[in-house]
Amino acid sequence: MMFRGPKASLKVKLLAGFLAFTNVFALGQSASLPAAPSSAVKLEMPKSLNPLSPYIGTDVPASPMANSPRLNQLVREGKLYISLQDAISLALENNLDLAIARYNLPIADTDVLRTKAGGIFRGVNTGVVQGTPGGGIGGLGSGAPGGGAGGTTAGAGGAGAGASGLVQSTLGAGTFVNSYDPQLNVNSGTEHQTLPLTNATLNGVPTLQTNSGVFNVNYSQAFATGSSISFEFDNNRQTTNSAFTSLSPALNSFYRFTFRQELLAGFGFGPNLRYLEIAKNNKKISDIAFRDQVIATITQIENIYWDLVNAYQQARVNEQSLNFAQQSFENSKKQLQLEAVPAMDVMKAEAEVSKRDQDLTVARTNLQLQESLIKNALTRSLDDAALEEMPVVPTDTLQTLDIQTNQAITELITQALNSRPELLESDVDLLNRKISRKAAKNALLPSLSLVGFYGGTGLAGEINPAFHDTVAPLPTDLGGAINNAFNNSSPDYYVGFNLNIPFRNRVAKADQYRSELEYRQSELRREELKKQIRIEVRNAQYALEQSRARLDAARKARDLASRTFEITQKEQTLGAGSNLQTMTAQRDLALAELDLVTATTTYQKAKVELDRATGTTLEHNGIKIADAFAGTVSTPAAATP
Repeated sequence: MMFRGPKASLKVKLLAGFLAFTNVFALGQSASLPAAPSSAVKLEMPKSLNPLSPYIGTDVPASPMANSPRLNQLVREGKLYISLQDAISLALENNLDLAIARYNLPIADTDVLRTKAGGIFRGVNTGVVQGTPGGGIGGLGSGAPGGGAGGTTAGAGGAGAGASGLVQSTLGAGTFVNSYDPQLNVNSGTEHQTLPLTNATLNGVPTLQTNSGVFNVNYSQAFATGSSISFEFDNNRQTTNSAFTSLSPALNSFYRFTFRQELLAGFGFGPNLRYLEIAKNNKKISDIAFRDQVIATITQIENIYWDLVNAYQQARVNEQSLNFAQQSFENSKKQLQLEAVPAMDVMKAEAEVSKRDQDLTVARTNLQLQESLIKNALTRSLDDAALEEMPVVPTDTLQTLDIQTNQAITELITQALNSRPELLESDVDLLNRKISRKAAKNALLPSLSLVGFYGGTGLAGEINPAFHDTVAPLPTDLGGAINNAFNNSSPDYYVGFNLNIPFRNRVAKADQYRSELEYRQSELRREELKKQIRIEVRNAQYALEQSRARLDAARKARDLASRTFEITQKEQTLGAGSNLQTMTAQRDLALAELDLVTATTTYQKAKVELDRATGTTLEHNGIKIADAFAGTVSTPAAATP
């Protein structure tokens, strides 16, 4: 299609305008942020049927730093409109605390994989990452509960502090565990050796020359019963210029099958599978710890969101208060011109405007800070200057809050004891310590092994022409030597016991007794944790009751201030009251409204804390752990302007 002439440019502009309109309409009829790809990353170790895959490294892709598309869907007319549910969904998709903790789950899987082969576990991370400023955990402000690298605690099952903050130095103690992965060793090569001799009597030549070739194969494997097998198959060929060697080339073939079974220390599945059982339990701990991380992060997000709502409504109240003061100031100036009021009243009205303008400035800057905090908490990256400066409008208001009835404190405590992740982690940690106790006791026993092997030897070769004595007829090729080795003509077998008794046995005894002490210590720590949870639930319940009482009082005070302001306005209209009295009544009303906003925010955050204390944060917010781990939420964005 071609356009020509003056009308053509007009048609082109109209077409371009139509295309631009359709693009804006497709993006929600508003300006929005650039579209971003999905932030989900597959972290599971890939599986392959390729026989070479065990020898090829696997790279983990870098985590994408683009924000999820949901953020773009919430932008309207240059503002970010967000509900509490949207904030939670964005946190599950973008929050970096969760993104960091998400790696702990596949890390625990690698421990399971290596312990299946008999390797020792490396431990998993059970700490809570808290690098998101603005919302505290457990009502303790913004301090991070973790103490290790990256704001986390040290791993359970590793050196140092583990689950419940207790040392776990004897976790996994016991006898040595061999590798359960089969091992194949092949040794092949040739050698030429020239050896000058000082005496030709032994070999009949002044210089001995030897050519050797070897091909040896060894296969070994251990089993979880405490047994192990090995198969050795050796072959060599040798030629020499010695006059006194009967065969040249001489072909030797040898094999031996060896079996070993531990009968005391290291016997049975218990000691030999303890690493795997502990790694599986650590995987459970990792799953529970991730749930704890989600609860901690969502608790932060809820607190940050309600702080944003508080700041937003405080700014609105201060703005209304300033507008009324400015209007009253203008009225006072007009009345002064009519000599209806003294100049002092105008000065007081002007001072009130200045004071309320200061309050509004403080409220607006606080709102900007809260906007920055929530954008930081809900995004992976703030490199976009437009997003960093974009205003945030919360769509959930404090005024629509319904006061819930109290739940019996005994029910709340029971719920907390059944749901709190820390207590569940402690239960699994006790299982690990039981495993270590049994293995440490087994390691006290002497080492007694049943050993047996069976083998054979075969010989072949050609008669050395320089050798003059009679030699029994032998096969002349390697196949003959191998046949002689396996035809039971030259058997070699052995059955016996190996006993090793360490006198005094102080290392194993110390480890065994320490494992007992650490287990009993963990039992006490679990009981202490239960008591701590009871106190936290009671404290959260008391705080909720106190905040409810404050909220009721603040509502009544606001209603009284509102009624007083209405009466004062009517009195001023009828000429019975002054402008200063009305302004004072309006200021009292603004203060009462601000106090109501604060009281409502405190009540809402008390509910958030009660959910955390009882371990019901996820259930009450409809959060699925699968969505949290995947980093994607299927629920569509809910906020509308």
